[in-house]
Amino acid sequence: MGDILAHESELLGLVKEYLDFAEFEDTLKTFSKECKIKGKPLSKTAGGSLRDSKSLVIQRDLIAAFDSGDQKAFFASWEEHVPSSLRDGDVLARKLEFYLHIHFAIYLLKHSVGRPDKEDLDERISYFKTYLETKGAALSQTTEKERCPFFLLWALESSTNELCFYLFSFLFSFQDSWTPDLKSKLEKFLALVFKAGDTPKLLTLYKENGQSHKETLQQLHQQLVEAERRSMTYLKRYNKIQADYHNLIGVTAELVDSLEATVSGKMITPEYLQSVCARLFSNQMRQSLAHSVDFTRPGTASTMLRASLAPVKSKDVPLLPSLDYEKLKKDLIWGSDRLKAFLLQALRWRLTTSHPGEQRETVLQAYVSNDLLDCHSHSQRSVLQLLHSRSEVVRQYMARLVNAFASLAGGRLYVAQSTKLLRVLEERLREEDKDTATRENVLGALQKLSLRRPLQTAMIEDGLIFWLVDILKDPDCLSDYTLEYSAALLMNLCLRSAGKNVCAKAAGLVLKVLSDLLGHENHEIQPYVNGALYSILSIPSIREEARAMGMEDILRCFIKEGNAETVRQIEFIIKQLNSEELPDGVLESDDDEDEDDEEDHDTMEADLDKDELIQPQLGELSGEKLLTTEYLGIMTNTGKTRRKGPGSVQWSGAEPLRRPVTPGGHRNGYPV
Repeated sequence: MGDILAHESELLGLVKEYLDFAEFEDTLKTFSKECKIKGKPLSKTAGGSLRDSKSLVIQRDLIAAFDSGDQKAFFASWEEHVPSSLRDGDVLARKLEFYLHIHFAIYLLKHSVGRPDKEDLDERISYFKTYLETKGAALSQTTEKERCPFFLLWALESSTNELCFYLFSFLFSFQDSWTPDLKSKLEKFLALVFKAGDTPKLLTLYKENGQSHKETLQQLHQQLVEAERRSMTYLKRYNKIQADYHNLIGVTAELVDSLEATVSGKMITPEYLQSVCARLFSNQMRQSLAHSVDFTRPGTASTMLRASLAPVKSKDVPLLPSLDYEKLKKDLIWGSDRLKAFLLQALRWRLTTSHPGEQRETVLQAYVSNDLLDCHSHSQRSVLQLLHSRSEVVRQYMARLVNAFASLAGGRLYVAQSTKLLRVLEERLREEDKDTATRENVLGALQKLSLRRPLQTAMIEDGLIFWLVDILKDPDCLSDYTLEYSAALLMNLCLRSAGKNVCAKAAGLVLKVLSDLLGHENHEIQPYVNGALYSILSIPSIREEARAMGMEDILRCFIKEGNAETVRQIEFIIKQLNSEELPDGVLESDDDEDEDDEEDHDTMEADLDKDELIQPQLGELSGEKLLTTEYLGIMTNTGKTRRKGPGSVQWSGAEPLRRPVTPGGHRNGYPV
């Protein structure tokens, strides 16, 4: 209470100033009267009568300079007291300034008795020409022809001032009202400007505090979003570096064994050294450095190196809070498009940003057990229908969420239990007529789902091979993501005997598309093109078609230009092309469903979270905060036995791919 009394006079003065500014005349009279009755003092604020009188003096000086034709005094005061943001940014202010320059340029011609002073006139003309060549250039194109300064420019460029005199006499002699009209506009403009400049202190305090607070919150929120994105990226880089490090230590241990074997005179075989190099070096170097020596493994120094790989007990990662999935799915179906988009984004982030291991597996298990995607729902309104939403943002975010599901082995197993989601994805793929982010994510999801045999079979039966061949006819119109995942999906489907038989129905077209892709500048697709070619050439009718179109000559052209790995793969393809019988082990048994687990790895991509379309506004919830604030459920998370790591089957790089892969896993390698 003491603080209020100490500042009471100043506070009452702020209120009085605002009421005066807002022209609450009756309220102001009542307020002043009541303050006087109660003996409340009213302080004089900074924006009071003193500031008002100063503004009036400035306005009066500007009008006086206008009337007397004092160009220098007028524009000096004009530039000092009229804000530059207003002079440069407001169209009406710029137009008024333009005509003010005309007024002062012709002042002597209109007000001098007899001939005007030549030196003064030349100075005004020079000043105006400078203005026209700089700030006034844009407004010289005004549509008001009767006041257009084109005539002035023409006159100024002439060699005689007499022409100026007669021209302006002609232009303005019959416009006696022009100067008074301009003066009236100037007075109104100055009144508005200086009233706006006399903003009451109460309003200024409110704006500054509110705007500053809002901007600070917005900046902090943006920094938080960026920090979360960077954290996710760095985590994925760390996991990749850690996998590479483990691989390097393993290779080093084997090389130490080999060196110890050479001490006892035992040699290393080229095959062994080649396999070591394939694991140690990049794809381009896998065929180099072959030496003929044999080896044994004493196991002394290598045992010490392997001991350095002993797993370190990691810190416990907390499980994420459980959610109310019934409420979540209800809002996903019936909520606004913006709410749907934020929910889909938050659910995806739960998968992509969760810690690999128990935390991520628990999140996925909760999604699957609650049938988040409604794969097993028989209702007409389901979450799956968001792929056909009228909102592009909702469609894209739903496709991203499905792609995140498909990136995990458990997610693919969930989808494989019902082909309902697969059919909706295929419909969305065919309806997207442009190479959009939505189509990219749908295609990425389908490619990853093609690692599962039941889903492979369904895609082949649905004619997806012909759709892929059709879009791959013009690869230059496709994004790198679409091109790589289309080629990889086509290869996965061509590995099956049913897929090969489909290709045999249009062998010429399929072979032409694949041979054209061999020379594409995107070298990431080469393993998939080579794998598809090698696979379909196991069909006799396709081999005959390939020979008829001179496929061997085409392939040999790429042998001359390719690296060692590509050359080796093409040699395998040529050998397949010239074979008369099916090589043993090439055709897989379509009845062997257990082979899915051998190559079914987690391949979460950083691309899943790139280029977000929506950003929360001030006070709007998003991400994990949205889920835990509005959709917190009963804690039901329980521990889950970790799935075993990937099998030991590896691709040597020398032969074409013979098993289903996905670009993310093939390019980055699977974690050890």
